[in-house]
Order: sequence, then structure tokens, then C-alpha cells
Amino acid sequence: MLMEGPSNDRQTFGKMGYGCKHYRRRCKIRAPCCNEVYDCRHCHNEATSLLRIIFDRHELVRHDVKQVICSVCDTEQPVARVCTNCGVNMGEYFCDVCIFYDDDIDKRQFHCDDCGICRVGGHENFFHCKKCGSCYSVGLRNNHSCVENSMRHHCPICYEYLFDSLKDTTVMKCGHTMHCECYQEMIKRDKYCCPICSKSVVDMSGTWKRIDDEIEATVMPDEYRYKKVWILCNDCNDTTEVYFHVIGQKCSHCESYNTRTIAPPVLPQ
Repeated sequence: MLMEGPSNDRQTFGKMGYGCKHYRRRCKIRAPCCNEVYDCRHCHNEATSLLRIIFDRHELVRHDVKQVICSVCDTEQPVARVCTNCGVNMGEYFCDVCIFYDDDIDKRQFHCDDCGICRVGGHENFFHCKKCGSCYSVGLRNNHSCVENSMRHHCPICYEYLFDSLKDTTVMKCGHTMHCECYQEMIKRDKYCCPICSKSVVDMSGTWKRIDDEIEATVMPDEYRYKKVWILCNDCNDTTEVYFHVIGQKCSHCESYNTRTIAPPVLPQ
């Protein structure tokens, strides 16, 4: 039975009053994979990931949802924005592609056809990078290193899948991505290299200068003073032969100390 009052009042009734820790919305979903009712797909995935039998654990495919239950009047019905029984908007934002409802429109949700999912932050503030395979801030247009499908991977720190993660992500200088909070924690622990490619992710010129001074003040014993080693620079990928020093080996090309000792190259016979 429809609620009494103007149409707009009916549609906004209960707005922001229902939902879960992930979304404020006025409907629940019936998971087609297990026929159970959950507040959202994240609630489903969290619950099923804790099942005792490992083979029963599974994730919900968002596009497979066909039935929703209005939280206001408890009516189960096919996916739609407005409840067929009480007339409320089950989500102020509704995407019929993602089967996604959200009452908190301050997030400025938008659907990206190339990503195939909904994003937050306002469509005008993002662009889709075809090579990286995801939406990035417009400030990164023509201003980032492209890594093919860089967002369709797990965070190298916490190993959560990045592409549809609810947490903010950051793009490092090398083009690889991770959660912002994981990145900050990594920097806090004095780790300044990408966990994936080992390139420096912050300006290290001040650190390299301090190492220069320390090496100049630390004379190697005679048996090591003229020893040479081959190094690979993690920052520029150049391979060079340099003098060994216990503190570090400096790349002759880009002057980085982010290097590692390698076997000498095999020369052609």
C-alpha cells in the first residue's frame, strides 16, 4: 500500500535512516548465489569469507542481483529505484547497471562505462585511462606513468583488490597503485621503494647527498678499495660497473643509490 502524502515526500521518506556500515540505502539485496538477504554485496562478501568450510566461501557478482527488499515496507521485488509498494526511493543514487543504491549523494557518485562500475567524487573530476584500466584524478591526465591494468591488481601491502575497493588509492611515481593508508604506513616505516618494481616513490636526492658525504668520510680497507662490482639501478634500470663500498653503490647514470649487486654481464664469445 502506498504511503500517503505528496509524491516527493513518499520518495524521500526514511532517507539516510537505513543501511549498513558500507552504504546508507533503503533496500537490501537477495544474493542469487546463496539466496540469502544482505544489506549490500560487501556485507555478503565479509560474511561468506568467514564460513567454516572453505569451499563454501564465495563473492557476490553485483550484476547478477535480480531481487531487492525494501527496508521501509519489507517488500521483495525486482531491481528498480522506486519501491513498487510504498513508493520510496530505495536509493537517492541508483545505477541499474551495477545494481547499486546509495542515499549519501554527497559522495557524487557516477557510473564509468569503461570501468563498468560506479565511482565517487564527481565525473568532472576524473578521467578514464585506457592503458591503466581505471579512473584517475584529472590532475594525473598526461602526468602519470601508465602501467597496463595497474588498478586491476591487489594492493601490494594489504592484498585487497584495488579496482573496486572502497578505500582511497594513490598512484606512485612508477605508475603502480596501492591504498593511500597503506602507502602512508609504508612511508612512516621508512620504506621508500615501490613493493612491486622497487623504484623510488619519493624524491630521494637529499638522502643520496647524505650517502655521498658518508661514503666520502668512510675509507674502505686496501683490499676492497679498488674492488669493482656490477650493479642494476632500480630507478633507471641501467646496468653499470662501479667501485664497491660497504655503504652503497651509486648508479653512474642517474646517481641513485637504489641499486643492487648483480652478476657481471655475459659477453659474446
